[in-house]
Amino acid sequence: MSRAESQRVLRRAVFLDRDGTINEERHYLYRPEDFAFIAGVPQAIARLNQVGYLVVVVTNQSGVARGYFDLSDVEALHAYVQRQLADVRAHIDGFYVCPHHPEHGQGALPRDCDCRKGQPGLLFKAAAQLHIDLEGSFMVGDKPADMEAGTRAGCVPLLVMTGYGAETDKLVAPSIQRFPSLVEAVDFILRQDGERRVTA
Repeated sequence: MSRAESQRVLRRAVFLDRDGTINEERHYLYRPEDFAFIAGVPQAIARLNQVGYLVVVVTNQSGVARGYFDLSDVEALHAYVQRQLADVRAHIDGFYVCPHHPEHGQGALPRDCDCRKGQPGLLFKAAAQLHIDLEGSFMVGDKPADMEAGTRAGCVPLLVMTGYGAETDKLVAPSIQRFPSLVEAVDFILRQDGERRVTA
């Protein structure tokens, strides 16, 4: 590691699951015309951007392994999401995708991996590439796998009740905080950030 790299200041991030957290749940979503933000999400992301958090999407997309769509389709959808966010001066700093499935798929994709949530591999990869302080970061999602990945990466996990959140609530540890949607989760994150700045 170079001296410049060793002196690089790590940044805090909010990791976001995609389907059911950012956008309305659609089974194997890949077409832009089927994409719809959950109410208030673009503005919530803009608030995180404005105070300096990195916003990173980490998403399991086993539809690639199953042959329902290609990684290029996922990338095209994410480009569409960025364009929609630009309308409210918001953006995602990175999209990290697991295309694998441990049982189903084609070619090299039907395998177990360290990037499929609840494994923390996507978060570790993003942290290495974007210079993220994982212990100072949050993982927001609607499934137990999101909470597990965030916890294993050293982040603070936050469960939202959108998507599958209400269905999986009882499968998540009672100690994990719950919020109606990403909007309220961001309210909490920014309150925590304000309190940290006051006490620093």
